[in-house]
Amino acid sequence: MEPGILSYEGFDPAAEGLREALCTLGNGYVATRGAAPESAADGVHYPGTYVAGCYDRLTAVVAGREVENEDLVNAPNWLPLRFRIPGQAWLTLAGGQVLDHRQDLDTRRGVLTRSTRFRDPDGRVLAVTQRRLVSMHDPHVAALETTFLAENWSGPLDVWAGLDGRVVNAGVARYRDLDGRHLVPVAEGYDERDGVVWLQVRTATSQIRIAQAARLVVDGGGDGGAGPVPADAERTPGRSTVRVRPELVRGVPLTVEKRVALYTSQDRAISESLAAAREHAARLPSFADLLADHAAAWDRLWRTSAIVVPGEPQQALDLYVFHLLQTLSEHTAHLDVGMPARGLHGEAYRGHVFWDELFVFPFLLLSFPRVARSLLMYRWRRLPRARQAAADAGYRGAMYPWQSGSDGRDETQRVHLNPASGRWVEDHSHLQRHVGIAVAHNVWQYYQATGDVAFLHGYGAEMLVEIARFWCSLVTYDAATNRYDLRGVMGPDEYHDAYPGAEHPGIDNNAYTNVMVTRLLRYTLDALALLPEHERAALRERLALGDDETDLFERVGRRMRVLFHGDGVISQFEGYDRLAELDWAAYRARYPSIRRLDRILEAEGDSVDRYQASKQADVLMLVFLLGERGLIDALAALGYPFDRAALDRTVDHYLARTSHGSTLSAVVHAWVLASRDPQASWRFFREALDSDLADVQGGTTAEGVHLGAMAGAVDLVQRCYTGLDLTDGVLRLAPRLPPGLAELRFRLRYRDHWGIEVRCADDAVHIGLARSRQPPVAVAVDGEERVLAPGETWRVSRAGTPRR
Repeated sequence: MEPGILSYEGFDPAAEGLREALCTLGNGYVATRGAAPESAADGVHYPGTYVAGCYDRLTAVVAGREVENEDLVNAPNWLPLRFRIPGQAWLTLAGGQVLDHRQDLDTRRGVLTRSTRFRDPDGRVLAVTQRRLVSMHDPHVAALETTFLAENWSGPLDVWAGLDGRVVNAGVARYRDLDGRHLVPVAEGYDERDGVVWLQVRTATSQIRIAQAARLVVDGGGDGGAGPVPADAERTPGRSTVRVRPELVRGVPLTVEKRVALYTSQDRAISESLAAAREHAARLPSFADLLADHAAAWDRLWRTSAIVVPGEPQQALDLYVFHLLQTLSEHTAHLDVGMPARGLHGEAYRGHVFWDELFVFPFLLLSFPRVARSLLMYRWRRLPRARQAAADAGYRGAMYPWQSGSDGRDETQRVHLNPASGRWVEDHSHLQRHVGIAVAHNVWQYYQATGDVAFLHGYGAEMLVEIARFWCSLVTYDAATNRYDLRGVMGPDEYHDAYPGAEHPGIDNNAYTNVMVTRLLRYTLDALALLPEHERAALRERLALGDDETDLFERVGRRMRVLFHGDGVISQFEGYDRLAELDWAAYRARYPSIRRLDRILEAEGDSVDRYQASKQADVLMLVFLLGERGLIDALAALGYPFDRAALDRTVDHYLARTSHGSTLSAVVHAWVLASRDPQASWRFFREALDSDLADVQGGTTAEGVHLGAMAGAVDLVQRCYTGLDLTDGVLRLAPRLPPGLAELRFRLRYRDHWGIEVRCADDAVHIGLARSRQPPVAVAVDGEERVLAPGETWRVSRAGTPRR
């Protein structure tokens, strides 16, 4: 298999949705799924184009109640290009006689190539080769190049190209009973002077105007030359098209280029979206020139973010880095957008922003800290809404929602459809208040990686204080034990949202939430201490933050309650150890997959709330975020004795009781097992690599990729297996390479150094700083520390380090 190339041979209707998602092209501003340009949404194909931050809100009746949903909008389809030999039907993958079909995604250059040979009923063979890009150089540009070759005939060819704004949001089967008609036609047209066809629509309620303009250029064939050709234009509300009929000469290729510009009314520095699109499309250069700029932009990205490993994992790592960069690029840094958990690749989760950025942040911090900062600014701009949400619920501070979209209000659904039973079920996931903890953790990790005190002063410290206030208003004090409790919440393990038979949702003293609250409070106090005295005083005054509150932060941070089983295992939440044990063997024997055990049990008339069963063991998330030593130290600071043996028992307990219903679960388990069972860690790492490439959840990737799992797989290589730690002003490495990974290489950014080269292998660790005028960096390898100046490389021999 060629490095950097994802290839698919033949047309497989059952796999087309997965292929379209994985062959999505994007640039952080807009992305388009890898559907064939001649296809329409038909149950096999699903063309979709999504603009970052372009949301719309509609209301529907669900399970007898009126429900309002905000969706990332399926924008007008710029791809449509159909072709046929006059007198015959339009050629399609499903409808024509396909002799050969191949699709190649070049992740190094960001190009999707499709090669298909059709034969019509009269035996005429037409070879079609298409190249597609969504420009990483110019975020408002996309282009499609189609080369036709008549193999055994000569004559005219009908080519029809258009812009289609009649699309709806219908990419997720379980949402299709809801209203997905987000686009309202505004204007369509064709300008004969410059050969530009154009379209403008607006979203139904958010009133965002989306404009597209395209120019069709024909090159080659029997007449030579290149340029706009006479075309028949048609327009209907929501769609604008042109038709051309070039002459094909047997054996002579003819190329049709479709060059597209896209703008919305949310864009900056434009007077009007349609005018901007039309003007831009009219002056776009050739596909070759667009490709050269686009490929150069990708080359710059890869020089910053490439990870090199031996063997088969390389392709999956390349693919996942590629999709991360297509969703969160340097273009994203200029936008007011969060990170949609399913990327800009489909409509699952409605394009909402969850806590998955917690898994993506480490990758961004090591390669693109400016993009990480922009995601924090998305949260900062929604701080007033989070404050209002807390106040409305009777709390202080800021309560960030589990699902966020355009303006930061809570977009979490209150009912969801269980496909296994066909029933709409109450959804209490809005109780996952821990999303605010994730925001706070990201703020602190951003500071650790960048040393950006100005961000802490201007934005970060205020977010930390307000999130800390919220949690301190949510806790209750138990004087008998001198402990603080957190009641009525929901942890990351979404299987448990209530106690069996309880009248109200929520569980008490979730271990992940309670321990991470103590870390949040520590981050807040440390951030305040880092500010210059006069700036700290000004912030305290502006936020009315008195000593009584910071004293409360200290007390709660030292006296949160954590529950344990009798053998010292951390209890996932209070009462977890009293739940029933599930017959795991029986369920594995009865069902081909029990990843979504919650759906299986609900369909059987049972509830996962009754069992010691986890979708993703959130207790183990503590090791993922804090490390083994960090978790042991955090519990010690709370007065709980906890050692490595107790941690081993905790890991074993939850390993045996987890169904891995989330793609994030394999990432966490690979991390937790890296130091105690490297072989098992490697197996979970390979599962994480397969999460989307092999669609391990059986159909979900077609609805949008899982960015958190993709980033988590990359993070396992960059941080877990290298032992990389950026805290406390020292860049530390303590490699623990698993059996399947002999060496790895990558480049990272740390503080003001933008070119730190790292190579880890069995025999040695190399770390080198690019030449610059920046100050030296304190680095440590396997506990040995030294100061490294720009231009220096340090090689640390590991010949005596045992191979696990």
